[in-house]
Amino acid sequence: MTTYKMALITGASSGIGEEFARQLADRGSDLVLVARSEDKLRALAKQLAELHSRRVETVTLDLCTPGAAGKLREALQALKLTPDLLVNNAGFGTAGAFWKQDAAREQQEIALNVGALVDITRAFLPSMVEARHGGVLNVASLAGFQPLPYMAVYAATKAFVLSFSQSLRAELRGTGVGVVCLCPGPVDTPFFEATGVPGMRKTVPRGTMVTAEAVVSAALRRLDAGGGVVLPGAAAKLMAAGSRLVPHALLAATTARFMRR
Repeated sequence: MTTYKMALITGASSGIGEEFARQLADRGSDLVLVARSEDKLRALAKQLAELHSRRVETVTLDLCTPGAAGKLREALQALKLTPDLLVNNAGFGTAGAFWKQDAAREQQEIALNVGALVDITRAFLPSMVEARHGGVLNVASLAGFQPLPYMAVYAATKAFVLSFSQSLRAELRGTGVGVVCLCPGPVDTPFFEATGVPGMRKTVPRGTMVTAEAVVSAALRRLDAGGGVVLPGAAAKLMAAGSRLVPHALLAATTARFMRR
């Protein structure tokens, strides 16, 4: 098991991000937690610092805003901290017919899921390469493996994260920096409620929902092993395999009928 001295986690106030904070603190890492929810961040930081005797700092920041990565880097410089593990977890999804979505909200989704992830990775990766030690863990989704009608923008952003992570991992071979792309299927977190679509959880096929704890454990095991793509749970592995075998036009049509309900 690799212990990272300082882990920077975005979207750390709830769900998968919060679980990363808990498991990494338990592994012995100091933490920097980033999110918009200041009260939630501070409460979590206090709890983890007391429970694990680790240094836990918080940065309250809306990563959708222009220049957010630079502001985050400045905040860590002020704290005199250099992360050797970056967990790009911040993100959200919109749901419903694309042409009915709020255009500004869709642009925020792209800015956070894609733009902020790329900018933050660019800001903190060079120091890891220089030190020949580090890790980048990008949270994508099973949705990144296929078209997803009625969540078209979300799936497209996660396809970007998957491709970017795989390319980055190949570039970083031999540098001592591992790259993991976490691609979970449905996870029991507030993600569904955050879409603003009533009954979104009901679209999840029975037996495919997994816990945040299991998802994060799988991601960290993969990071320990040197990196790669992680599909937590048998259902996610099966669906990802199916997406490679079935024509995407057929997948899109079938999924559209299901998601339209």
